[in-house]
Amino acid sequence: MPQNCLGKIRSYYARLSEKEKKIADYILDSPEKIIHNTINEVAEDLNVADATVFRFCKRIGFKGYQAMKIALASEIFEPIQQIHEEIKEDDTEKTVAVKIFQSNIRALENTLQILDGPSIQKAVDLLLQADRVEFYGTGGSNVIAMDAFHKFVRTGIKAFAFIDSHFQLMSASQLGEKDVAVVISHSGTNKDTINILRTAQKNGAKTIGITSYPKSPIGQNVDVALFTSSEETEYRSEALSSRIGQLSLIDALYVNMMIRNKDKAKNSLDKVREAISNTRM
Repeated sequence: MPQNCLGKIRSYYARLSEKEKKIADYILDSPEKIIHNTINEVAEDLNVADATVFRFCKRIGFKGYQAMKIALASEIFEPIQQIHEEIKEDDTEKTVAVKIFQSNIRALENTLQILDGPSIQKAVDLLLQADRVEFYGTGGSNVIAMDAFHKFVRTGIKAFAFIDSHFQLMSASQLGEKDVAVVISHSGTNKDTINILRTAQKNGAKTIGITSYPKSPIGQNVDVALFTSSEETEYRSEALSSRIGQLSLIDALYVNMMIRNKDKAKNSLDKVREAISNTRM
C-alpha cells in the first residue's frame, strides 16, 4: 500500500512539537517545493537543524527524508489527487455527508498505515490465553468498549464491560494474572482510565491499550499498544473521528480470535444466535 504522506502529517499534527509543526506546515503549504529541495535546504529555510527534519520524517513513519520525498512525489503527481476539504457553513447536506465519509476513509487509511503486525499478533495471543477479558473506556470510549463486549461475547471467552467507571474500577480490582484488560482512550490521558489500568496491572493482569497517542501514559504503560490515527476539523473533534479506527481495531482482534479459536467460537456463536432468535417475531 503506498504511503500517504500528507494524510500522515495531518493525522499526526495535533501531537507534534512546535518545531515539528513548523516542518509540517511547510510541507502542507508547499509539497511541490519539498520534492525538489534537499534536507539541508529545507532545514535552512525553516532555521532548524538537519537532524530535526530527519527526526520529523521518522516520526511520521518514514525511514528518512528521501523516503518521505518519494512518497510525497507519487502522491502529488497522481492524476487524481485526494483533496483534503474542511466542512463549510454553506455546504449542502449532501456535501457535508460526503466530506464526513471521506474523513472516515482517511482515518481508516491513516490508521492502516501505522498498524503494527507484531503488536496485533501479540494482542491476539494474550486474548486467546486469557481466562477473562474486560474492556474499559469512559465517555465516548465506553461506546467502543461496549461494542467490543458485544463482539467478544461470541468468541467463547469470558468477556465483560461496564458503563459506569466505578463499576469498571471495582471489576479491575478483581482481575488476576490470567486475565486481560483492554483499555481504550483516544488521548491516553484520561484519569479514570489510567486509574483502571493501574488497578488491573497491580493485580497482575496483562494489558492492551488502544489510543491515538503513543507517548501518552496509556500508550507507554500497557503490555501491547495499538494506535489509531485521525484528523480534527472545526465541526468534528479528533476524538470523534478516531472512533472509526478504534472500532476497526476491535473488529480485527475479534475476527482473528474467531479464526484462531474456531471450534470454541462456533459453538459460542451458535448459542448467541439461538438466544437472540427467540427475541424476534
